[in-house]
Amino acid sequence: MSWSDDLDLDSETIWEDGVFIRIESVDTSLALASSLARAREYAMLTQKQLSEKTGIYQSDISKLERGNANPSILTLKRLADAMDMTLKIEFVPKK
Repeated sequence: MSWSDDLDLDSETIWEDGVFIRIESVDTSLALASSLARAREYAMLTQKQLSEKTGIYQSDISKLERGNANPSILTLKRLADAMDMTLKIEFVPKK
């Protein structure tokens, strides 16, 4: 398979099982999970290393990254601080 500009999607477009959907329809917990996993990888930390820095069990970090947990704001802040990042939560109007 070769890659071309024709295969690129804009940042607000995703496909699911061959059906076009808008990113706004993605479950919030899954978006948070994906964001956490990307942030951890950007910080070049394993789940175990992040666990050691935060005192949060590695299994709980795994659950967060799979979207199987409902973290508190304080937990998210601890994770952000350990990755030397700022936590940003915002409300945006529905379209």
